[in-house]
Amino acid sequence: MLWETIAAPPGLAAPRSITVRAQSIPARHSFPEHAHHWHQVAYAVAGVLTVAVEGRSFVISPEQAVWLPAGLSHRVGSLLGAEFRSLWIAEEAGGGLPDGPTVFSVSPLLQALIVEAAAVEGQDDPDGYAGRVTDLILDQLRRARSLPGALLWPRGGPALTVCEAIYADPADPRGPDDWGKELGMSGRTLARRFEAELGMSLRSWRRRLRLFKAVELLGGGLGVTQTAMDLGYGSTSAFIYAFRSDMGCGPQTYMRGRRPDHGALSVPRAGDVQP
Repeated sequence: MLWETIAAPPGLAAPRSITVRAQSIPARHSFPEHAHHWHQVAYAVAGVLTVAVEGRSFVISPEQAVWLPAGLSHRVGSLLGAEFRSLWIAEEAGGGLPDGPTVFSVSPLLQALIVEAAAVEGQDDPDGYAGRVTDLILDQLRRARSLPGALLWPRGGPALTVCEAIYADPADPRGPDDWGKELGMSGRTLARRFEAELGMSLRSWRRRLRLFKAVELLGGGLGVTQTAMDLGYGSTSAFIYAFRSDMGCGPQTYMRGRRPDHGALSVPRAGDVQP
């Protein structure tokens, strides 16, 4: 199923400090690849974004956002639909922020500030309230630290078909041989293409996808046991073990505090990613 293009908003003008745009992105829609003369933070308050930059692509959940420096060519879309919040930040306001594209964890405070900034966007600001919200957003961005990495995403071909299917059903247990038969190629050929594009095996990617979806499901209020079952784990304890091994704590502890030591700014390295 093909993706459709979203028309860029008319009358784009550089932000004075920060401009916040709120927009719904339908499933399988994306903005055309473009660049502009100001920085951008791409974030979704609901749903998952696909971000393509510098020949790579990755997906980010409402727990994450991506910093895109001025002049960087990029494309943003969503596989299943998202409530998009785009922060345009003037070049002069971006001091102390990364020079390259960066994925970071969105703290509850930063999320609330983004939502508030969108709510007051375009309103009169006689007492400087909106300006104070803007200053706090910039402070939060500067305090962020690097994430271990985002969920890598293929640009097309068989790997994309497999990843989209597993994203829709993380419990799907099929390996390269089963997928190869469905796609008309050998399992070995599919495995080689998958690793060449994503830098990891299908098994490793599926494990990362399940943890990515776990945070999304738990954040939506689903219980630990049901999350484990939906993701295809054989037991709740197996899910908790996998989650703790990768995240450093159990799922309930992680969701209670969204641990500050996981709140951070990193971009997947070259060769890590590709929509």
